Amino acid sequence: MKNYYRLPKHIGIIPDGNRRWAQQNGMHKEDGYSYGINPGLKLYQECVLLGIKEITFYGFTKDNTKRPAVQTKAFTKACVDSVFELLKHDANLLVIGDTKSPLFPKELLPYTTRTVIGKGLINVNFLVNYSWDWDLNYADNKESGKIASSDISRIDLIMRWGGRRRLSGFLPIQSVYADFYIIDKMWPDFKIEHLYEALDWFQKQDDTLGG
Repeated sequence: MKNYYRLPKHIGIIPDGNRRWAQQNGMHKEDGYSYGINPGLKLYQECVLLGIKEITFYGFTKDNTKRPAVQTKAFTKACVDSVFELLKHDANLLVIGDTKSPLFPKELLPYTTRTVIGKGLINVNFLVNYSWDWDLNYADNKESGKIASSDISRIDLIMRWGGRRRLSGFLPIQSVYADFYIIDKMWPDFKIEHLYEALDWFQKQDDTLGG
């Protein structure tokens, strides 16, 4: 494992390409989501070893739920299974999403406030039934004036698998000064090397935050 002089405190993960990967491997689109669970666990474990303080996984968006029901059911199950897998490890867990919607998985309601799991070695956030406009408009309906994701810190590095070069509404406030690294491989083809390639690239970026 390498030592880095500049390590991102918070990494955002956009695990795209599950449906395309499934089709390329002779499966139905919805079959690809379950193959994204193990990559997420491997990435979590490596981030703990590196000393990363926080990671956020993009689970599914409110727009994603417009897809065929069989796909919606599959990616919802994958998100629930991912969270339950993490419960076997050490993290400060938070799930952010529109809990008032019937499409928010009820199994995850206990984790919509920060929950210490085991030794709580790293903050891990899951965005589930999330949308950027829901997040920002949340403040209008609360006396605190805070956005829904106010407990999530500013992101230093965003990694997106699947080759697409867009944020897709991923935490717009926290992403304002994030560096954005694209991996052309689909998320189920995740390798630890992808993380280290991104960290090598991150060393060469400036950290002036606009100053």
